[in-house]
Amino acid sequence: MQPDQLTLDSIETPIGVARLVTDAAGYLRSFDWVDYVDRQLKLLRRYNGEVTLTPGTAPTTIRRAIRAYFDGDLQSLGTIPWRTPGSDFQLECWNALCAIPAGETLTYGSQAAKIGRPNAMRAVGLANGGNPIAVIVPCHRVIGASGSLTGYGCGIWRKRWLLRHEGFTAFQDSGDLFDHAEDLRRALPRTRFRERSNEA
Repeated sequence: MQPDQLTLDSIETPIGVARLVTDAAGYLRSFDWVDYVDRQLKLLRRYNGEVTLTPGTAPTTIRRAIRAYFDGDLQSLGTIPWRTPGSDFQLECWNALCAIPAGETLTYGSQAAKIGRPNAMRAVGLANGGNPIAVIVPCHRVIGASGSLTGYGCGIWRKRWLLRHEGFTAFQDSGDLFDHAEDLRRALPRTRFRERSNEA
């Protein structure tokens, strides 16, 4: 079977340069950050096998929706078409994430209950951690039972920023974006990000 034709694009945001991978049908297949390239490629290969990413431009509708989200239109993410291989359980978890409205959160236990598996909190956490489409499939909207931010594969400072951007501040966390100035420096290069044509 021929591998999918995947296009790699990038877009600047307030919290770093994002890497967008789309397929020939116009679906978003991966969303991650320039400082998490290894993680992005690992997840792409986990679900798709060996992949080749061809530098190009994502569909205008996807780029526009992402820009709109960071400009304050929190509903725009719901207009982005996405798809990814995964187990039935993973896809169930990821679809449940998309049902969490911007500005609200669930705990891992609540998410497990939403999909009818109240004792599967740990498995839900693992599925969320393997989500290849960050932000659009909003695993940042799941927090710990105590209100703590817990882990986040794209950097806890990004999770904090995203939740605050969406108007949710009732988490137990005293950190600030500026606590992670070095992370932000890596995520916001001095010059416009360009992909190397031989990157896979």
